[in-house]
Amino acid sequence: MNAWKFWAAFGVGVAAGAALALIYAPQSGARTRRQIKRTVADATDYVRDAADSVSDAANKYLKRGKDAVGDVVDSAQNVVTAAKRVTSFG
Repeated sequence: MNAWKFWAAFGVGVAAGAALALIYAPQSGARTRRQIKRTVADATDYVRDAADSVSDAANKYLKRGKDAVGDVVDSAQNVVTAAKRVTSFG
């Protein structure tokens, strides 16, 4: 199991445990619902932040990939140009 799957499963387990603890806690239902709403809002913010981070990283690697492909194309064009010069002098 890779680290990403481990931490995802761990996070789901923590969230489920926290939800159960809130549900069975000896307090009023209104207070419990407020806590659950707050927890869900916090989790939503966390997921959005994580998605933004993943998106930023993906865009960074996409740009690197495009730059690498551009460099390869430029190198190939230079080789073709040099080969044409050599064959035209031959």
